[in-house]
Formats: sequence, structure tokens, C-alpha cells
Amino acid sequence: MLFRTLSAAVYGIDADLVDIEVDLTPARGESDQTPTVTIVGLPDAAVRESRERIRAAITNCGFFFPFQKTTINLAPADVRKEGASFDLPIALGILGANDDLGGDPGLTDIISVGELSLDGRVRPIKGALPIAILARESLIKYVLVPEENAKEAAVVAGIAIYPVTHLRGAVELIAALRSDNPPEPLKVDPSEILRHADHYSVDFHEVRGQQSAKRALEIASAGSHNILLIGPPGSGKTMLTKRLPTILPALEFEAAIELTKIHSVAGLTGRSGLVTERPFRSPHHTISDAGLIGGGAMPRPGEVSLAHQGVLFLDELPEFDRSVLEVLRQPLEDQKVTISRASMSLTFPASFMLAAAMNPCPCGFWNDPTRECRCSPLQIQRYVGRISGPLLDRIDIHIDVPAVKFRELTGDVAPETEGSKEIRQRVIDARERQSKRFAGERIFANSAMTPRLIRRFCRIDDESEQMLERAMTRLGLSARAYDRILKVSRTIADLEGCADIRSPHVAEAVGYRSLDRTYWT
Repeated sequence: MLFRTLSAAVYGIDADLVDIEVDLTPARGESDQTPTVTIVGLPDAAVRESRERIRAAITNCGFFFPFQKTTINLAPADVRKEGASFDLPIALGILGANDDLGGDPGLTDIISVGELSLDGRVRPIKGALPIAILARESLIKYVLVPEENAKEAAVVAGIAIYPVTHLRGAVELIAALRSDNPPEPLKVDPSEILRHADHYSVDFHEVRGQQSAKRALEIASAGSHNILLIGPPGSGKTMLTKRLPTILPALEFEAAIELTKIHSVAGLTGRSGLVTERPFRSPHHTISDAGLIGGGAMPRPGEVSLAHQGVLFLDELPEFDRSVLEVLRQPLEDQKVTISRASMSLTFPASFMLAAAMNPCPCGFWNDPTRECRCSPLQIQRYVGRISGPLLDRIDIHIDVPAVKFRELTGDVAPETEGSKEIRQRVIDARERQSKRFAGERIFANSAMTPRLIRRFCRIDDESEQMLERAMTRLGLSARAYDRILKVSRTIADLEGCADIRSPHVAEAVGYRSLDRTYWT
């Protein structure tokens, strides 16, 4: 008997439909009395091993495992299938072929996914959200997912999501869906989830001193600019950067869906259902280029994609391997990562703010008024030379973060500092001005302006032009740095509500390039 079920495989951050066919061939003689299960259709090791898991799960749930030759085909047969998410649909296919599902010829209106335990429990899988989106686009009525993934899948409107915890429960659910009174699917209100988002445990109010660094972070957030903080150990570089997400605008629903898809295929969504806070990713400096960008035989998203719509923080920037830093060039420019393999080419979104921190020299005290630097000029040059000029060009803002003075740290004399709420409102106002300016351009922040948009929206007067000319000559800035100064100037003007870029805006933006490469020579 032939029985057909549907499942899905995740490639990149999207899912493709997988047609599962189960055929039971009766034994033909004494030499064919041993039941065998054969899985075809380019299965990986995890899929091939599912034979024993499924056999034990069916038996331990009280069903009869057919004493026949069982052939399972995963179509399309020329695309590799990986992971344990096919356990549940294959088990349902075997039960259907054995006439344990009520005589249906197939489950062609149900997508099911889930890993099976030996006792029949259904374990969570990765990529539930892309699978739910696929079901909606394919006009499939029902989706059966593990209970832990149900909220994540249920944020997709227009599709009936049913959580399952056990193989026997899945069989009973299918019978109920075939009845005249099917059960109600799981309902999730995404707007309610987003309403309770943005509850951060940190705040800029906790940061004492460092007013210039706070100003630079505000500008970076308002225009989505990349930023580099340079200062001695203990000056607060990491503390400041960890508070960046608290002043970024809240995620909109479509952005939250895209971000959740990435975290879903990486298995990082948990039971919350929807990623509602902008991510803050801080990989260790020993990370490989595949870990940063993504990779593997079946490519998975790396840190730059997991930081999509949020912040990628690289602490101790010169300690990263130079080859790892160089692979950042494409995502910083294109806001996406393309990973090519012999069988496929996958693209992951990677629109993030790069925030980096470093010491000014190996010992950390170069140019410090209170501590003596033990590094020679050659050591300093080699240390900073680990960061290439092209990468520094792609960082819009370089800001010095000096050591905090004692009187700024003591609570009784420290001035009242602004909290994240006040700074965030200014950032939101500046972003709204940019959204109106770029209506129809498919960009949402000044940092993404193309040369055409820079010429259109970043016009400067003669005084500002002369100032820029002197800065480029003195600092040896590149044409890319020139464009980035104009972008930062535009953001500073937006924060002040000015329609035109003025010379003070340009002067402040030039000040944020003073730590360019010629500064160290």
C-alpha cells in the first residue's frame, strides 16, 4: 500500500516542501521474512538513523510496526535532506500505509514536522517559522509542529497551527481534523507580543561620564552608522556598547518576522515565539570566518546574520584574526551574506550596526595622562595595523573613550545623566525624518545612502566644502571616508531637526574621523 504525507526542509532561512511517500511491500517467501526499512531521496545520517527511532516510537505507542519491506521516498530526490524533523511525518506515513489513520489515501492537506523520542514524544525542531510561512504560501490548511515550536509558527496569520507532544496525540489530532467538529488551532496575537517587548535590564542612566562617547553612540543609532570605540582598559567601552539596543527604535512586525526566521533556523527562538528585541551579538575573538559569516555543508547563519536588525559587537578588535575581519567587507556594504556551495547558493540578510572596541596600543595606555605606555611606536603600529584600511574606511565613527575620573564615578557629586528613554526618543525622531526623506527608495537610514542619494540629500555650503578639503588632505582620507563624513553630517543635522547640513555638523563629523590610519603614523 502506498501512502503520502507532507513535510518541509529548511534551506537558508526559507523552507521547501518535501513529499514523503511510504510503500509497504508484502513478504514473498521465507527468504523475505525480515522487515526492512529503506529511505531514499538523498537523506543525511540523521534521516537514515530515523528508521530505528521511528520503529521504537511506533511500537512503544502501542501501534503495530508492519512486518513488510518498507520503502520511504523523500521527494524531490535530487535535493539533500538533513535533520531529524522528518521523524513525525515518516511515522505518520508508515501508520497511514498500515491503515492506522482511518483509511485516508494520504495527508496532503497537512504539513507535519518533529523529532521523535523512542517513547513517542515529539521533540522541538529548527525552522518552524519558515515552515509555517511555506504552508501559507502553498495553501496547505494545517501544520503540526512540536509544542515548543507552536507559538513561533502561530505568529503567521492565515494558517492553522496545532501543537503536538506525542505520536499518539498526533494520530488522535488527525482523526479530529477529519471529523465534523475539528479542534481550534493555536492563536497568537503578535501585536500583544510586541507590546510587551523592549524591557531591557540595562540603561544609559547607569553610565557615569563619557558624554562624548554617549553623543557618538546616539549619532550612530540615529543613522545606523558603524562605530569604533578606542580607549584604555576599564574606560567603559563594553558597558556603553551593551546599551546600544536600548536606544534603537522598536522592531516593527515585518522586521521581527525576518529576524525570527534567522533565529529559528539557528534554533535560538526558545518558547517566546517571536524575537521582539533587537539582538546584541558579541562573539569571542577566536571565532572563525565561518562562525562569523555562516557556513557548513548545509549553510547556517553566522553571527552577522544573527545580529540582523541589531548590533554586532567586536570587543578587542585587533585580536580577531585578520582574515576573519576581512570577510566583514561584503555584509557591511551589501547588508547580506551569500554562501555558495557546489549544490546550492544561499543568501542570509545581514543588516546590522557594527560596534567595535579596542585599546589604543598593546598595553592600553598610549597617550594616557596618568599611566605610562610601555609600547614602542613600532609595536603600536603593528597592533593597529591588524585592522586593514578598507575595514576602517567602512566604520563611520571613531571615538576616543578616556578613563573616567573619580569625581564622575562618585554618586554624590556625579551630574544627573540621561537615560535610554530620552536618548531613544531623539533617535526615533531622527529615524522618522529619514523615513520620510527616503520614501520609495527602499532604504531606511542615512548609512545606507547610495552615491546618488548622497549628492541629492547631502549638499553642503562653500565653508563646509573647504573644511572637508582640508580634512581629507591632512588626514589622508579616502573617497569612501568622504562619503561617510557626509552621511554622518546628515544624521547630526537630523538629530537637530535641520533641513540643511551646516558647517558645525560637518566639523563634528570630521572629528569622528580623527582616529583614521594616518593618526597612528
